[in-house]
Amino acid sequence: MDPREFPTKGNLMLAKNSLALAHQGYDLMDKKRNILLKELMSLIDEAKDIQEEIDTTFTRAYACLQRANIEQGISKVQELAFTVPIEDSIRIQTRSIMGTEIPHIKYDDKQNDLTYAFGTTHESMDIVREAFREVKDLTIKLAEVENAAYRLAANIKKTQKRANALKNITIPMYSNLVYTINNALEEKEREEFTRLKVIKRMQAK
Repeated sequence: MDPREFPTKGNLMLAKNSLALAHQGYDLMDKKRNILLKELMSLIDEAKDIQEEIDTTFTRAYACLQRANIEQGISKVQELAFTVPIEDSIRIQTRSIMGTEIPHIKYDDKQNDLTYAFGTTHESMDIVREAFREVKDLTIKLAEVENAAYRLAANIKKTQKRANALKNITIPMYSNLVYTINNALEEKEREEFTRLKVIKRMQAK
């Protein structure tokens, strides 16, 4: 028999304290899960909006690229494309939401630095450049939001498992332990009371 199950007042107090802590833990897990779910729903809506915006911007960007290819020639556009610097300024920071590390992407906006002369290009080249800059910004934003949503979903799953364990295993176990010990102590008290009455009767005789 587990020593914690011995019907003593000390064990009853310990069992009651453990039960209270389990209830408190479940309430906290439930609140955490609800907060994370609310945050996740917000991110899912945001990701959907960004994805729609990316689709529209991509379509416009490729239409602009096609126009630039026609006006300047594919080889000229390709030559100008090679002058675009590689993006190496991206830095990922994190912030915490209920213990979940959420990424926050920062990078230097170098897109305004021209890599070609106005005199050697058509307006269509400027439009293409601006359109693909928007695509890049939206893609970075979408990556940040989707990664955050994935991490939140993983933490929600973990929180749900802990809440279920408390609700279905820990709380019933301690509730049963409190009930069992309490009944045993009450039975002892009844036996003690009966024994004292018998002793008093015998002394009276």
